[in-house]
Amino acid sequence: MKIPKDRVRFNVGGRIFETTSTTLANAGRNSFFGALFSENWTLKQPNTDSFSNCEFFIDRNPDCFSVLLDLLRTGDLNIPPNVSERHIYREASFYGLLDHVRSAKWGQFDGNRLRHSRSVTGRAPGDGTAIRAGPDGGCCVAHGSVVHVYDWIMEEHPPLNLDYQRVNDVAWVDSENIIISACERLGRGDGGMGLFSKSTGELRYKFQVCHENQVKSFTAGALSTSSDYKIFSSCKGRSNEYGVGVWDQVTGKQIDFLYESPGWSLGDADKLQWLNGSNCLLVATLFPRKDNCYISMLDFRDKRMVWSWSDFGAPITVDEKRVRDAIAMEDSNAICVVNEYEDLGFMDLRMNGGSVRWSSRSRMMKGKLSDEPCYPKLALHGGQLFSSMDDCISVFCGPDWVLTSRLRQGYGGSICDFSIGGDRLFALHSEENVFDVWETPPPPIS
Repeated sequence: MKIPKDRVRFNVGGRIFETTSTTLANAGRNSFFGALFSENWTLKQPNTDSFSNCEFFIDRNPDCFSVLLDLLRTGDLNIPPNVSERHIYREASFYGLLDHVRSAKWGQFDGNRLRHSRSVTGRAPGDGTAIRAGPDGGCCVAHGSVVHVYDWIMEEHPPLNLDYQRVNDVAWVDSENIIISACERLGRGDGGMGLFSKSTGELRYKFQVCHENQVKSFTAGALSTSSDYKIFSSCKGRSNEYGVGVWDQVTGKQIDFLYESPGWSLGDADKLQWLNGSNCLLVATLFPRKDNCYISMLDFRDKRMVWSWSDFGAPITVDEKRVRDAIAMEDSNAICVVNEYEDLGFMDLRMNGGSVRWSSRSRMMKGKLSDEPCYPKLALHGGQLFSSMDDCISVFCGPDWVLTSRLRQGYGGSICDFSIGGDRLFALHSEENVFDVWETPPPPIS
């Protein structure tokens, strides 16, 4: 009897499974099963007419294979009690099905539908510096001189220890590599930045600042990355020279550097943000680092500042509204800022040095005031604006940025930083280094 062309048999660790090419095609071209198909998505059958011999042997865990095969059949993830989530993660990684597992666990990110998933207790003394969501649903957390890295099931990888050099900022290059900025040597050689493997903690290369063929010592600060594989960092030299350096992600080589000059008040920037649409970099030096705030847009192609704003010389009433964070909103041609009262301000990018249009609507539904309030932070994701204040995060939507919901978890105190990525929101609290994980529930089964 001829084998039906749509049927496929697997022997996984001694157990036999049968399925169809239609089910396997749900795994996608880049999966383990994608290799079984031709360019025209036609199943490559073995050269045999014997049904009993027509099978693919895979020396892996059959219990996990059963769960993942059911996921391809139904789109639902049902893990039995005898199978651990860690093993599912390992096997899904082998088969190239991590994205399928993640999408089955939670739905597409929506700030108004987020639900608290878990709280993770910190493992390092001292206040948290920053939390950064990874592209694969995990995160990294900086505490003093240590960066703790977690995968998407919140299992911790070996920590990255900078030998007593305090971490200034962290950023993800991709799902496997993390950049860390710190003071001069990183404890491992000249230069204030290094790229590390998230899995092993290995320092893959360090970034240097070169000027007139000389390597300079520097302190790296705020970080940003671009879609064309560039890394940006604010830099401070030993003689208080300020500037922004640019490096290639692949080679680690410096490809540009822009020094502060008269009229360009870059300072020791607190915030960098690359704008892919306009090929510009937002550079913000915020209160209370300086008595007044500087926000500018730099075009590295022409080596010039194309937009700037400062509250220097503004009316005294503006002192109440000193900027704590800033974020560029390309779709709205605007920059959003926030002050210590969580007033949101908006500046038109089409008007150089224009005034701030302040809104106090965010004061509604305020969170509980903490004994140690943290500076508010901003994030923009999927057309929604997020602002942290004390122990809660407010969500704003629509053309007028109306407050639509609020996220609060009672344990951990004030939120000192938060980050969105991998369809999750991570919020780092000031007390005991606790961070919360927020997820969007999956859509109901129809």
